[in-house]
Amino acid sequence: MSSEPAVPSPSSSRVSDSSPASDSSLTSTSTSTAPSRRAFVATTAVGGAAVAGSVVGGTFLAGPKEAAAVEAPPAGRVSLTVNGTRRTVTVDNRTSLLDLLREHFRLTGSKKGCNAGACGACTVLVDGQRVNSCLTLAVRLEGAEVTTIEGLADGGQLHPLQQAFIDRDAFQCGYCTPGQIMSGVGCIQEGHTGSPEQIREWMSGNICRCGCYVKIVEAVEQAAGRK
Repeated sequence: MSSEPAVPSPSSSRVSDSSPASDSSLTSTSTSTAPSRRAFVATTAVGGAAVAGSVVGGTFLAGPKEAAAVEAPPAGRVSLTVNGTRRTVTVDNRTSLLDLLREHFRLTGSKKGCNAGACGACTVLVDGQRVNSCLTLAVRLEGAEVTTIEGLADGGQLHPLQQAFIDRDAFQCGYCTPGQIMSGVGCIQEGHTGSPEQIREWMSGNICRCGCYVKIVEAVEQAAGRK
């Protein structure tokens, strides 16, 4: 009986294709194209820093002209009288009266509370009228007369409302007190001190988080001559 040479079956052919050499080549190819997690994180961090630096430097999203415009915002010149002193200054058109007083003139009595016109801590008088200085653009006050808490006293003599706040103990932390006093002065000048209820109504835009409202009303009454 003659023997015939064995013919490899299809299954054995497929098995031979999955040889260690073949696996090694696949592994090598996979390793060369896919970075490790450590390498990926490091590359991302460096790339992110580079992009952030280019954006901050103004070269990624903006050209030289746009970058120059960002560096030099529109400015305006304004002359106004603050506490009896005439002042002329050139400021960014977006500068609020509050920032002009605090940052440029170093009159820090007016406080920045909410910076949204909701608390009254920044109240000053402009041409005798109460305003929230955080919402008032400085460049719009050409020729205006501004009175802040620093300008109320007459030399060493306190304004009657300042003295009334001391007499009535109308403050605790004191942060809102400058705005409360300036608003109270405006309230008295406007003639809205006929009753405690009227005072509360016309002083309602000034918040005291310490809750000294009763004493504040008493102080305004005293300064208005009702007590």
